Amino acid sequence: MRLHDLLEKYLNSLEVAVAKLPAYAESYAEEILTAERANVRIRLRFDSGYLLEINEAVVAEESTLVTLGYRYHFQNDANVLMFRYDDTPHFPALPTFPHHKHTRDTVIAHNKPNLLDVLQEAAGWV
Repeated sequence: MRLHDLLEKYLNSLEVAVAKLPAYAESYAEEILTAERANVRIRLRFDSGYLLEINEAVVAEESTLVTLGYRYHFQNDANVLMFRYDDTPHFPALPTFPHHKHTRDTVIAHNKPNLLDVLQEAAGWV
């Protein structure tokens, strides 16, 4: 599979998954930087008022996609954090550094989740 085909397949699967959610896109941007690299920025507003913000940079290398950076932020209709996954390097003591998950009350070690799984996790809250 050519690298740009791998990237296109990923972006298409993301579009299909988003379309199945009980939400609408306040904004949806796929910035194609090269045939192998893209940035994704999405704001999804669920019917319940909850908000999921997705920021991700990916690049196709050899036969796989590599995430260069990500932030998946989910909050309720009162703007209270439900969860956020990110790789900002500010918790070096965690065994999954720099990857981690914020919850309402704490930060826990967590490997980078699959974005399609994050969409389902958010849908499970609403």
